[in-house]
Amino acid sequence: MEKITDKIAALPNDANYFSLEFFPPKTQIGFSNLQTRLERMSSALRPLFVTVTWGAGGCTSSRSLELAEICQRQLGLTTCLHLTCTNMKRKVVDEALEEAKVLGVRNILALRGDPPREEEYRLEDETGDGEDEDDSNEDFTWAIDLVRYIRRVHGDYFCIGVAGYPEGHADQSHPTHQDPLHDLPYLIDKTKAGADFIMTQLFYDVEAYSKYEKMLREHESGVFAQIPIIPGLMPLQSYEILMRTTKLAHAKVPPELLHMLQGVKGDDEAVKQVGVEALCDVVESIRDVKAKEPRGFHFFTLNLEKAVSSLLERCNLIPPDPDDNNTSAVDDVSILVNGDAAHHRALSSNSSSAAAQLTTNSHRSSSPARVIPPHANPLSREATWDDYPNGRFGDARSPAFNPPLTYSPTSLTVSPAQALSFWNTPTTPEEITHLFTSHLAGRNPKQLPWSESATLSSETALITSELTQLIRRKGYWTIASQPAVDGLPSTHSIHGWGPPGGFVFQKAFVEFFVPASTFNTTLRPRLDRLRKEGEISYYAGNAAGAFQSSESSDAVHAVTWGSFAGKEIATATMVEEVSFRAWAEEAFVIWGEWARCVGEAARRGRVEKARESRDFLRRTGKDVWLVNVIGHGYREGGRLWEVLVES
Repeated sequence: MEKITDKIAALPNDANYFSLEFFPPKTQIGFSNLQTRLERMSSALRPLFVTVTWGAGGCTSSRSLELAEICQRQLGLTTCLHLTCTNMKRKVVDEALEEAKVLGVRNILALRGDPPREEEYRLEDETGDGEDEDDSNEDFTWAIDLVRYIRRVHGDYFCIGVAGYPEGHADQSHPTHQDPLHDLPYLIDKTKAGADFIMTQLFYDVEAYSKYEKMLREHESGVFAQIPIIPGLMPLQSYEILMRTTKLAHAKVPPELLHMLQGVKGDDEAVKQVGVEALCDVVESIRDVKAKEPRGFHFFTLNLEKAVSSLLERCNLIPPDPDDNNTSAVDDVSILVNGDAAHHRALSSNSSSAAAQLTTNSHRSSSPARVIPPHANPLSREATWDDYPNGRFGDARSPAFNPPLTYSPTSLTVSPAQALSFWNTPTTPEEITHLFTSHLAGRNPKQLPWSESATLSSETALITSELTQLIRRKGYWTIASQPAVDGLPSTHSIHGWGPPGGFVFQKAFVEFFVPASTFNTTLRPRLDRLRKEGEISYYAGNAAGAFQSSESSDAVHAVTWGSFAGKEIATATMVEEVSFRAWAEEAFVIWGEWARCVGEAARRGRVEKARESRDFLRRTGKDVWLVNVIGHGYREGGRLWEVLVES
């Protein structure tokens, strides 16, 4: 039950320490496997403390508390629980803090999160279900409100951390002119209100961080003179995740690092290696600056091991083992497969590096993993079986499956004002169809509510005509897809991934929303016939939780794979029931978030239009089915599109 600041204060002034961040996995199997991973990492790496994210990417708060309990109680790790005040009512905050006390968690990272939507964009006729008028989230508009509340109610029981922004904070109220000086008064206020340490947002520009730290340490107020300032670093997992994460965080990628990555961006293994060297340089640069206190570093793991472990070892940050018995922490490791323990024989599967393979971002970049012998590294092959970034088409058994890349409790990646600008206030199916076809044509909107990128991929461009037919002729609103590929070189400019000298393959698939009437009367009977003929497999679900599939619950479909000299077949993208169900739940939540965002129109005087659009989007989200169809004829490139247009 130690405070982070007490542990830091107990270190020699010239010491280094590090901490690790984890998020609650989105599947139960992933959660179980994360516990095994945490046991291994805590033993092999020995962090000073760990942090657990709160409700990020739609995860429930109960899962965050469950993970905090594992870290604090079962593993004995000093744990810091994130707590965001976005959309948080006093009751929820009180329950979380009391639960933290019960678990022995004495450290809280107080964050604002995204601007509130539920109340800020509530229309006059809306009320929350069972809402207590005296318990509004208006008490917690900013992180400082949360800091003050914790101090007022709990005194000094909790050690409280707050966020710092080396390159300046950017959100919809201050979107373009990032400047740490603009944020400084707010950080001073948070510190004076009771913050005990500062943890920064991720960055790769070490010069920006050095200036930031110097500005704080030398500030005339003196409030930052002794407070721990912990830089936040994210090991590189893939080029796509780096680009998307830095865009969401408004963090710059130094030109020299970007240049090094351009030549290897299709090979995740090479990207990791470049990243280890680059972040080691960042760590060394920070350590070179003399400090009066221990130097700490916080690493955003994305629930993965290899990159962060290699980085810690390379930077000599792993503290000595007090029980040094020269044994590996992972000599005999099991993972859970469909709920049962099974030894992972070899690294025969890795998952997509994109967090969502959407029509707007369907290109994968992944590579088969390099197995590290147990005697050469504290992490053996069992520890790295899912080392490659797990997007929503990754391995649902992985703790890293579909990671949240921000602390947002919502799934939309744009602000309400941007949502209104992109998608306006649709009130008919025809208007939504127009949004989809216009997007595919390269016009506005540049992204859809289910997109994580504003750029159409090169792969999508190859099947734009087919997708447009499905939208216009069949009324299928497509949100994810890929064309078939039969043995193209791994260096191919569009489809290639992995190291040179390999060959890549993929089955065509498409995912789309379709009205319930169409699905039940026309589409499903047709899909069932095609499945009997061996043409396709499919998964389908709706907002109410109904589920239909042509497959058994344990079926797993590899839809992107590669063959590389001296390595086992590498699976980069897969579709299965567990991952589909997890994504479907999030996909239908997005309909509701989009509906709330149209309240921005009411703020601009269009109240009736906002109400009409909100009601239409909610009805539509409740009515449609999400369907994923896989075409098995990967040697017949256009077959899937033919049978779907005919259906």
